[in-house]
Amino acid sequence: MDPVRNPYAPGAGQRPPELAGRGRELEVFDIVLERIARGRPERSLVLTGLRGVGKTVLLNTLRSQAINRLWGTGKIEARPDQSIRRPVAAALHMAVRELAPRHRAPDRIDDFLGVLKAFALRAAPGGSGGSGRSGSATRLRDRWQPGIDVPAATGRADSGDIEIDLVELFTDAAEVAADVGTGIAVFLDEMQDLGPEDVSGLCAACHELSQLGAPLIVVGAGLPHLPAVLSAAKSYSERLFRYQRIDRLDRIAADQALCAPAAREQVEYEPKALDLLYEKSGGYPYFVQAYGKATWDAAPRSPVTPADVRVAAPEAEAELAVGFFGSRFERATPAEREYMRAMAALSRVEAPDGEGGDGSGARDDMDAAVLTSEIARSLGRKPASLSPARDALIKKGLIYSGERGTVAFTVPHFGRYLRTQPV
Repeated sequence: MDPVRNPYAPGAGQRPPELAGRGRELEVFDIVLERIARGRPERSLVLTGLRGVGKTVLLNTLRSQAINRLWGTGKIEARPDQSIRRPVAAALHMAVRELAPRHRAPDRIDDFLGVLKAFALRAAPGGSGGSGRSGSATRLRDRWQPGIDVPAATGRADSGDIEIDLVELFTDAAEVAADVGTGIAVFLDEMQDLGPEDVSGLCAACHELSQLGAPLIVVGAGLPHLPAVLSAAKSYSERLFRYQRIDRLDRIAADQALCAPAAREQVEYEPKALDLLYEKSGGYPYFVQAYGKATWDAAPRSPVTPADVRVAAPEAEAELAVGFFGSRFERATPAEREYMRAMAALSRVEAPDGEGGDGSGARDDMDAAVLTSEIARSLGRKPASLSPARDALIKKGLIYSGERGTVAFTVPHFGRYLRTQPV
C-alpha cells in the first residue's frame, strides 16, 4: 500500500490519528471545566501511567478542551534538578497573555505581570531558587529574562519560600481569570521529576485554590508512583487531586485506533490480523501505532492479513529496540544494567496453560513488580549495596517503586526486550 498515505503516527507525544479509548477522561475534564465555570469547587487532576500509554497526548488534548472554552493555558515539563519557578512563570505568562485581550483593565494585567516577574526572578536565600538547587539570584537574572516589560513588584510572591510564593502567585492569576469570567489551567508533564520543595509548594497552592473556589487548576501527568510522591510531600494530597490511571487500550479501543484511520483511506483488516496486532502491541498506544505503521508499509493491498503483520513485526520491533528501548538502556551505567537484567529475569509473568502467545505458557507482554530483596538474592549481593543503582534508575525514570520494597519498569515490554539482549 502507498506509504505516503500511511495514517499511523508513532512518536513521543504525537497525537494518533484516532484517539481511541480516552472518551471517559475527556468527558470528566469537560465536567471539571463546566463546574469551575459555574463557580463550583473542583479538584485539580493527576494522570498516571507507564510510558507509552499516551499521557502526554491526553494532556495536550485536555489543554485543547480548555482553550476551546477560552481558558488561559500554559504547559510545563518538569525536569530533575530544575526549579519550578522559571517554567511556572513562563506557563502563567502564556496563560494571562491569552486572557489579556478580553480584560477591561490593562493596569490589572500589568499588576499581575509585575508579581509574575518578581516570582520568576526571586531565588531563595543561598541561591536555591526555592527548591534546594544550586545557583544564585544574580546568575538566574543573567541567564533568563522573562520578557515582561513592567517593573517587578515587591511584597508579593517574592519571599523566596516556594510554598508561600506559589500560593500568592496562583491566587493572583486566578483573580485575573475571574475578572474575564473564565479560568486558567496549568498543564504539568513529568510531574514526578519535581523536587520535594516544589511538590510541597504546588500541593499547598492547589489546596488554597480549592478552598477559595478559585478558577485555576493544575493538570499533572506522571509515572505510576506519582501519587506516592505527592503524598510524601503533603498528607492531604490524597484528597487534593482527582487521580486517573491511564492504562493500555482494551481490545475494542485498540481495534478502533487501527481501523478508523485505515477506513478513511479505504483499507480494511482481516479479524485475525487484528488479533495478531493486539497480541504484538499488548494494547499500548505507542506500540499500536508502531506496529500499525510497519504493517501498513508491508501490506501489498487491502484487506491486511495476518501474514502481513508477521512480515512487518520484525521491522516494528527493530525500530522499537533502537528508539524506544535502546535509547533508554544506553542511559544506564553497567551496574544499573545489571540491576535491570536481574529485574527482567524475575519479572516475567507466568500465564495459565494455553494463554502464552508462543505456546510456552509464559505471558511476555507484561512485567510484574519485583521484590528488591529478590534482586539482591539473584545477584548474590546485599540489598544496601544495590541502593545506589536502584535510586539512580528511579531518578532516570527507568524504574519506579509502587510499593515499599518493590520495583517495576516504567516502560512496558522493557523486561521482554532485556530478556532478548545478549549480556
